[in-house]
Parts: sequence; C-alpha cells; structure tokens
Amino acid sequence: QVQLVESGGGLVQAGGSLRLSCAASGRTFSDYVMGWFRQAPGKEREFVAVISRSGVTIRYANSVKGRFTISRDNAKNTVYLQMNSLKPEDTAVYYCAASSIVTTNITDFRSWGQGTQVTVSS
Repeated sequence: QVQLVESGGGLVQAGGSLRLSCAASGRTFSDYVMGWFRQAPGKEREFVAVISRSGVTIRYANSVKGRFTISRDNAKNTVYLQMNSLKPEDTAVYYCAASSIVTTNITDFRSWGQGTQVTVSS
C-alpha cells in the first residue's frame, strides 16, 4: 500500500486560505486516484474532493465547490487541496486517501494518512 502524510493544516480566520499537501511514498503515486476527506468533532468522516490519476477527472462535495481546488503533481508524488474563502464549518481534521477508482465513496479508499487539523475562527 501507499503511505500518505498530510501537512499544511493550521488556524485561520474566516475568509482566509490554506493549502494542504499530501505526500505519498512506497508505491507508484500515479497508479492511484486520490481523495480528500474531513471529519469534524462528533461527525462522520465526509468526502471533500477526488482527482483521477491524470488529474483530468475531478469531483467536489457541494459544500466546498467553488472554494476548494484539488490538484496533483505526479512528479512530486503529492496531492494538494487549496482551500479559499474558509468558513468556521470547514473546521475538521482533513485526510488524504488513495483509491483504485474515481469515487466519492469512503469505503473505496484503502490507504489513509494520519490527518491534519484545520481550524477556522469566526
């Protein structure tokens, strides 16, 4: 399995921006579809965004569409999540994950990072 390590989380004011990174190692990064999920306190982990192996196919949760951008650099074995116009309700632990298919279904993602905390203050 691929190993994933997220970074870039932190504390930001509402309306601000953050860019999350997820570095992959152990297997061929370009073999994997990559996704971002998040989990707020007391809530289930939810889908945020997914990007295909080539980066051509992208899907977003309705709650982040127009504010978040997922991208990948296969040469750097890294997937990114650019988050703009952040809201307090975006506060969560953000996880990257790897899948073999383009999907929004959490159960289709087999490899997970440890997560990075994003806190948006009002």
